[in-house]
Amino acid sequence: MDARNHKEDDWKSKALFLRIGKLSLFFAAAFLVGHFAARLQEHFSQETISQNHVIESSEGNWGLSFQEEGQPPVANATAQELEQYNAYYANITDEKVIYLTFDAGFENGNTPAILDALKKHNAPATFFVVGTYVTSNPELIQRMNQEGHTVGNHTYHHPDMSQIASKEAFEKELKDVEDVYQETTGEQMVKFYRPPQGKYSESNLQMAKELGYHTFFWSLAYVDWYENDQPTREEAFDKLLGRIHPGAIVLLHSTSKTNAEILDELLTKWEEMGYTFQALDQLI
Repeated sequence: MDARNHKEDDWKSKALFLRIGKLSLFFAAAFLVGHFAARLQEHFSQETISQNHVIESSEGNWGLSFQEEGQPPVANATAQELEQYNAYYANITDEKVIYLTFDAGFENGNTPAILDALKKHNAPATFFVVGTYVTSNPELIQRMNQEGHTVGNHTYHHPDMSQIASKEAFEKELKDVEDVYQETTGEQMVKFYRPPQGKYSESNLQMAKELGYHTFFWSLAYVDWYENDQPTREEAFDKLLGRIHPGAIVLLHSTSKTNAEILDELLTKWEEMGYTFQALDQLI
């Protein structure tokens, strides 16, 4: 009796082992198929971008894919798609022109050196500012204007604008900056808009257009916004010289210590490459 029970238990153990083995093989096969499918999809997505120069998403986070040195990157949307909303990310041209833009969320002492370098090279720029920047730094806003730069709208609170569905709420983020700018300068603000973090939707672009704004993304930027983790001079030049291209809208941050230190030399190097600098109003 004990021997029979022992054999029966042994048989059950073997059966359970075989079932577990089959399940393991099934899940392993499923994982491999899923992994292969994902890699295959990624491959074909990359091929689509490479061959057709399109990216499926036309809204969300502004994104770029640099594929050839000296040439404009592939972006989330084409210049033609953006143009219907009075929006731009570059000037598609063979002319060696650069449009300099700076995003300014706060001031940490680097903007004066940036303005000095721009003045030395007679290079116009657009500073996209948030509302508190205007109220906290009226003397810098005045200097930007006096030295021929444009002050653009980066919203009052720097929210994710793609999550704002109400036109009233969207307009308030822009209008509040306009109001403090006019109180500070006595002048009306130029209606140039840059979405915070590049987050947008087609409805946002339409709202901005209906409010009389031109929207500006960018075709060249690099990771320069971490105040306590700044890129080295070599890292900055590698990105900003290697990826420059005709008609580039360059996004830099005025909070960057690296940008303040290298801008004079950077502008000189771009000039030596045959580039000149124009204001965004010449683009539109």
